[in-house]
Amino acid sequence: MKTLQFLALAMLFALSFTFASCGGGGHKHDQAKEEQSTTETMDKSGPEYTSAYICPMHCPGSGSDAAGQCPVCGMDYVANEAFKGDDHDHDDPDHQH
Repeated sequence: MKTLQFLALAMLFALSFTFASCGGGGHKHDQAKEEQSTTETMDKSGPEYTSAYICPMHCPGSGSDAAGQCPVCGMDYVANEAFKGDDHDHDDPDHQH
């Protein structure tokens, strides 16, 4: 009889440990989905995203037309590969000078 009680207690302990280690029922999964949707709806029209040189951390108020350092975090600006500049194609063969 004591063996049965011990096994039942051991099973209860194992189940409670498993439940607790998994985050209690999925909160973390819901939080990850919420963070992803927040990232997808972020406004990326500011200078920290659209300038020729941008901070890798996209600090608010950063971004420049010249290389330099972010005034907020001090990191070196990097060239923005998505920078469109003056919105016309200099490689266009039909481009009139």
